[in-house]
Amino acid sequence: MRLLALLTMCLALPALAADPTVEELLKKYDAIMGPESFETETTMSATREDGSVRTYEMKFLKKDADKFRVWFGAPASVKGQEMLRNGESLWVYLPNLKRATRIASRDNFQGGDFNNADVLRVNYAADYTGTLVASDLPETWLLQLKAKNPDTSYDAIKLYIRKSDLQPVRGQYFGTSGQMIRSAEFSDHKEFEKGYTRPARVVMKNELVKARKSEMVMKSVKLNVSPPAQRFTLRRCSR
Repeated sequence: MRLLALLTMCLALPALAADPTVEELLKKYDAIMGPESFETETTMSATREDGSVRTYEMKFLKKDADKFRVWFGAPASVKGQEMLRNGESLWVYLPNLKRATRIASRDNFQGGDFNNADVLRVNYAADYTGTLVASDLPETWLLQLKAKNPDTSYDAIKLYIRKSDLQPVRGQYFGTSGQMIRSAEFSDHKEFEKGYTRPARVVMKNELVKARKSEMVMKSVKLNVSPPAQRFTLRRCSR
C-alpha cells in the first residue's frame, strides 16, 4: 500500500520543464538578433585607441536569410556609402569612386570593433555547433559554440542567454589561436513591436586593444517589411 501511495504521489507531481537544446537556443538568438525581415534606424559610436569617438548614423534593411543592405547618413566622410550582402557575397559601395568593392566577413565594420558578419550576417544556427556548459553567470544558459567552417567570422563563441526570457546578455569571441579577441554586452532590452523584444544596445569591446570599443544602438525596428529582391543588387547601389 505504501508503494502504491508513493507511486500515486509521484504521478501527481507536475512534470519538470526540460532544458532547451542548443539548437533551440541558437534559433531563438537568430530570431531576436536577426529576424527574417526588418528595417532599423541605428547608430554606432566607435572609440579609437587615442580616445576619439566617431559616430555613424545608419539605416539597415534585411530580407530573408541572406539579403542585407546598409545606408550611411553620417558622418560626412561616409555619407552615401552603402554595404550590401547577397548570399555569401559582401560589398561596400563608395560613392566617390562610383563602384562597389568586395569585403570579407571578418573585416572590421567601418573600422570599428564589430566585424562585417556581426552586422550583415546573424545565422548562428547555420554557422555554429555547440554544447550547453555550466554558466558562471547566474540565471543564464552558457552556450559554447564552434564554427562549422573556417570562413565563419569567429572560430569559437561563448554566448550567455538569460533563462527568464532567452535574451542574450553577454558574448565572448575567439580566434583560431584560442585567444579571446572580442567581448560583447547586450543591454537595454526593449519591446520594439508587440511580441518582439531585443537588446537595444550592444557594446563590443576589443580584447586585444583595450582602449577600443564600439557601441551600437537600435533607435527603431520595423518587422515584416517586404522590399523587392532588386534592392539587394549591385546595380541598385546609390539609388
